[in-house]
Order: sequence, then C-alpha cells, then structure tokens
Amino acid sequence: MNAKAGIDCAPPWSDVGQHAMSPQATHDEIARFNFLANFNKYMSSRVVGGNAVAYAARARPAWERERGRAPQDRREIRAAMAADPYYQMWSSLRRSAMEMRQQAGRALVLRQAEALRDRARSLNAGAPTLRLDATVAVPRYQSALDNHCMPGSYFAEYLTDDVAAAANYDAGMFATTTGLFGRYLDGAGGGVARWLAARRPGWQPRRILDLGCGLGHNTVPLARAFPDADIVAVDLAAPMLRYGHARAAGMGIRNVVFMQGNVEALPFEAGSFDFIYSTMFLHETSWPALRRILAEVDRLLAPGGLHLHLEQPPYRGMEEFEKFLRDWDCYHNNEPFWTTLHDTDCPALLRSIGFARDTCFETSIHAVVEHGMPKVAEEVEDFGRGGMWYAFGSERPGVVS
Repeated sequence: MNAKAGIDCAPPWSDVGQHAMSPQATHDEIARFNFLANFNKYMSSRVVGGNAVAYAARARPAWERERGRAPQDRREIRAAMAADPYYQMWSSLRRSAMEMRQQAGRALVLRQAEALRDRARSLNAGAPTLRLDATVAVPRYQSALDNHCMPGSYFAEYLTDDVAAAANYDAGMFATTTGLFGRYLDGAGGGVARWLAARRPGWQPRRILDLGCGLGHNTVPLARAFPDADIVAVDLAAPMLRYGHARAAGMGIRNVVFMQGNVEALPFEAGSFDFIYSTMFLHETSWPALRRILAEVDRLLAPGGLHLHLEQPPYRGMEEFEKFLRDWDCYHNNEPFWTTLHDTDCPALLRSIGFARDTCFETSIHAVVEHGMPKVAEEVEDFGRGGMWYAFGSERPGVVS
C-alpha cells in the first residue's frame, strides 16, 4: 500500500530508479529502507510539532522563572530545551534514524563491494572523462568529519578502486528524503535546468562547472539539458567520482568529465565557464574555504556567464524557534558549518568578494521529479530535506554566449 492507494506514506524503495551501478537489494534490505523512509516522514510531519508544545508548556516557563525573561535567540532556546524529555526523545530518534540509514546502506553495499567495484571498473575502463589525481589532498575540514554520520565520509576506501561510499550514499538518500528528490535523486539538477530555461530562454552555455558534484546526481540533468556543452564535475572524493562516472556512462552521458580536485583552486584559465553551479555543497565547507571557493568562481566565470548555488534557507527573517530546529544538523548530524552558512547574507558575501551589487540575486528552486513521485510544497519541507532550495548567485556583465 502507498500514497497512490490513498495512504500518506513515502514511496517504496523499490521505486528507486535503476541504473548500471545500482546495488542489488534483498527483500529484507528493501523493507529496512521502507521503514526508514516512512519513519522519517512521520518524524517530519507529526513528531516534530511536539517540540513547540514542549517549549511553550515547560521549557520557556522554566527559563523565565529562573532568569526573569524569555529566551532571546535560538541558542538560548536550545539551552532551555536541552533537558526537556520531548526534545530529547525527538532528537534521539532523529539521530538514530540517520545512523540506521547509514547501517542499512553499508550493510547493503559492503556485502557486494567487490562486485560494485568491478562493475565500475568495466564501465570506466580507459575513459578519458574520469580524471583522478591521488595527489589531491583532502582538507582537514572534510577529512576530520563523518558527514551525515557516514563512517569515513565520502572518502572511505576499503578496496582498490572502491566505490562503496558512493553506493551507500546513492542507495540511502531515497529513504532520507522520502522520495522528494525523484527516482534518480536528481530533482535539484532538474530544477536548475528548468530555472535556467525560464531565466535565459534558448541559452546554450558552452562550458559548465559543477562544484562538489558528489556522484553526479544533479550533474546528469544538466548534461541532458545541454547535450552540446562541455561539463566538468569536480569533487574531492575518488569513490564518488568512480561511481558517478560509471553511473553516468551507463545512462549514456558522454559530455561530462568527472575530475578529482579541490574547488578552492582549480587548474582552469580565467573566464573558462559560462555556467557554474553547486547543489547542497557549500554548507559542508568551512568559512575560509567558502570565501576561497566563491573567489574562484569569480575568477572562472566568463563574460555574460551566470553562477548559482542551491542551499538551505538563510536564517535572516526567520523565527528564532525555527532557527533552533534547523540548527539540529549542526550539533547532531556532523554538519559543523551548517549554522555559519545559514547566518550568512550570501549576496552580501558575493559583493564583498567583488561581484557587482546589481548582478547579485536570490531565488528559489523546486525539485523537478518524474511522474509518479511526490511533489513537494513549502509546508512539507523537512528542515533542509525537502525538495526545495534557497539559491543565490550573480550574472557577469558581457556578451552572453
């Protein structure tokens, strides 16, 4: 039974789009993912609301009795809520859901790690569009973290030419996002392609750069939207690139170079790219790295070019209690740079780096998902896991190519 039958539940994991690198799952493994998807949906739609009740009924009055005033900001709200049993329950369940999601994905892919590795080797053999570089150093702000509670993060390798970290990420994301990113988890890339078509009708960028591409979920829709463009997708993690290149090759994508590199400094000439974008990447970088990355975007963007970055909504103008709930990922999901980025006025940051004031913009991007997948509306966005994004960027003056 599912939403098509009138039941408000997540789409089944068996609806995940299959591709050449898809891990093969058993009945029980599928059942675990289905449980996690519906657990996440229930947590985000029903359980989270009890935090506001607990705050109003217990945490805020207790704070006021002790200090003679209400909590003034999200940090004081977090301190007030820290000992509340409902918040502790919600927080513990949310953390457990992420850990169980990692356990489910790793159990699935590690038992077939050699088969996945061999499949990727076959699809990648001799391809000039996969460019790995063992000399690329992973910055400490990445290497010291298990992002999203993922053991070894994006970089873990247990075999030569390993792809298990990427396969785990690919397999479990559908459950984490309850299907709101689409069958192939490419809703953000589809949304970017649609937004570009509306903003610049008929535009055909010659060169496109995808920053922090991961395994290329959101690279593929751009490759399809602009089949004549040369696309470079850059990431630090070799397992993600091996898997992503093989996945794209199996989908018939031939115009993307998957390249290992640090996007703080890339080996391209100034003005090399007409369109530069990132999807849910910048919140995983440190504050100094963020400035260096955007300065590199400034260097690489061609005259008449455009850059766009999808992230979570900024905190400015948001209620303090809402900020407190969104801060959860920073403190409990191994996302230490989350809060800083959300506090940042990104257009102002662009202007401080050198982008012209009248070219900077903010917008929103909604996921474009295939028929049969749930459409997302603002009221169901799960504190950063729904199929909608805040976006910012700028356009460079000059002749549009």
